Amino acid sequence: MNSSTIVDLSHKLDSNVQIYPGDPQFTCRPCATIAEEGYSVHSITLGSHTGTHIDAPSHFFPGGATIDQIPLSSLFAPLVLIDLAQRRLQERQMITWEDIKAFAELMRPGVILVVHTGWSAHWGLPKYFEHPYLAKDAIEKIVERGVRIVGVDTLSPDETEYQGVGGLHGFGAHEVILGAGGVIAENLTGLDKLEGQTHIALVPLNLEGCDGSPVRAFAWKAVS
Repeated sequence: MNSSTIVDLSHKLDSNVQIYPGDPQFTCRPCATIAEEGYSVHSITLGSHTGTHIDAPSHFFPGGATIDQIPLSSLFAPLVLIDLAQRRLQERQMITWEDIKAFAELMRPGVILVVHTGWSAHWGLPKYFEHPYLAKDAIEKIVERGVRIVGVDTLSPDETEYQGVGGLHGFGAHEVILGAGGVIAENLTGLDKLEGQTHIALVPLNLEGCDGSPVRAFAWKAVS
C-alpha cells in the first residue's frame, strides 16, 4: 500500500451527521475530563448504521451473517468505480442498467463496486434524503456478475422515504445484495478525490451479532 495515495472516503462523525429516518441519533459527550479527573473519556451513542457504514446480511435476513462474521479480507479489495457524477443526476432519479452497463466487463467476483453519484455534496442538507437510487434489475445484473460488495455515496442504494415522499419501490437493492450474502456500504464521500486509486477498504468494528457497523473507508493505489 502506497500511503501517499490514500484517500479517506468517510464522513466525520459529529453533531451534524445525517441519520436514516427513525434511526438513533449520534452523540459524543465527555464523561471524564483532564481538568477534573486528569484524563479524558467520552461516552458515545449511535446506531449500527450511523455515518459511513456497512450493512451485513443480518440487516434484512434472519440467520444472515452478522458484522463480526464477515471476513475482514473481503473488505480489502480492488475498486471498481462507476462515475456518474458528471451526469448531474436529479433528485430521486432511478439509476438503471442502461446507465451503468458500460462498466459490465469490470464487474466480477472479488471487487468492491462503488457508484459515484456526486450526492455526498449535499451531506448535511435536506436534499441529501432526496438522493438517486439503483433500480432493482440493475442490482440483479451486478450480483449476477459475481459482485458481492456495493458502495454508494448516498444514504441508501434504495430510495429513501422522507417526510412522506418516496419509498414506493421498497428495498430491492438491499434484498438482492444482502440476500446473496453480500455487503452494502453507504454514505461514502470523497469519491471526487479519487485519481486512479486501485483498491478500497471498508473497516468495521468487530461487533458481535450486529447487523452493521460504522467504517473507516479509504482507497489507495497499489504498489506495482
